[in-house]
Amino acid sequence: MLRDVVKIDESLCTGCGDCVPGCHEGALQIIDGKARLISDLLCDGLGACLGHCPTGALTIEKREAEPYDEVKVMQLMVEKGHNTVVAHMKHLKEHGETGFLKEAVGYLKSNAVSLNINVNAIISEVHNSGASCGMNHGVQQTPVKMQHAGSSCPGSKSMSFAPTGMTVGTAVENDDYTALSQWPVQMHLINPAAGYFNGADVVVAADCVAFAMGNFHQRFLTGKKLCIACPKLDSGLESYLDKMKRLIDESDINTMTVVIMEVPCCSGLLRLAQIAVDQASRKIPLKAVTVSVQGKVLKEEWV
Repeated sequence: MLRDVVKIDESLCTGCGDCVPGCHEGALQIIDGKARLISDLLCDGLGACLGHCPTGALTIEKREAEPYDEVKVMQLMVEKGHNTVVAHMKHLKEHGETGFLKEAVGYLKSNAVSLNINVNAIISEVHNSGASCGMNHGVQQTPVKMQHAGSSCPGSKSMSFAPTGMTVGTAVENDDYTALSQWPVQMHLINPAAGYFNGADVVVAADCVAFAMGNFHQRFLTGKKLCIACPKLDSGLESYLDKMKRLIDESDINTMTVVIMEVPCCSGLLRLAQIAVDQASRKIPLKAVTVSVQGKVLKEEWV
C-alpha cells in the first residue's frame, strides 16, 4: 500500500542516536554508525522522530510499504521487558490511539500464558497511569476533547478573548499589552474544533521563538490565532500532525505561518506543517519564518 514512511538521508546522519528514543515503536536503530529503518511494519509514518534529529536527516516520504502492524510492534516490545511495554502502551494512550491500544491489550491477553511478563500488572499500570490534561483514564476510552467547562483540565478550557489592541508597528506603551486572543495555545491542548479557529490565520510557533523575539506579538501574532510546540522535546508529534490537518480541513483556516528558531532541531515543526498541508484535502498558503537565537528574522517566505 502507498503510505508515509520515515526516510533517512545517510549523508546528513551522524549516528548520534537522538532519534531512536523518539520512535516508541522501535522502528529505528543505529547500525554501522547510521540510523536505519529496520522495518516498514514498525513505522507509523507520523513523524514523531523528526524533531529529535539535530541535522535534519529524517523526513517523511510517501511510498509503497507494508501497513503499520501493532502486533509486530508488541512482539518487539515484550522482548524488551515490562517497562518498555508499559512505555509503549502509555504512548498510545496519551495520544488517543485507542484502536492500536485495544490491539496491544488483546495481544497481551491472548498470549499471557507464554509471555515472560506479568500481563495483568502491565494492563493495570497503563489503565491507572497518571493522566495529564486531555489523557483518557481508561484503556479503552475515547480521548477527551477539551472544548467546554466540564473538561477534566481547567487549564485547557477553550477561551476566546479580545487582545489589548494595538496594530502592527504601534509601540508598546504598557506592560499589559498582548496580541493573544485565545487559550490554550500549547498544541497538545488546543481543540481544532474551537470556534475561534474558523477561517483564522494561524501561527504555529516553536516554544523558544517568543522568548527570543521581543516584538513577537506585534510582528506575527496580531490578528492571528496561536499554537506553540517544541519538535525536539515534545512527545506525540503525530497528534500535532493530526491537529494541523483538522485545522485546515475542519476549521477552514485561511493561512498557516510556522515560526521556528535557526537551530536544526526546530526544522521538524516546519516539516510537520508541510506534511499536514500536503495531506489535507484543502490547500492553504503556508509561510515559513526562521528566527535567529538573538531574535532577528533570518528568512520569511511562502513555501
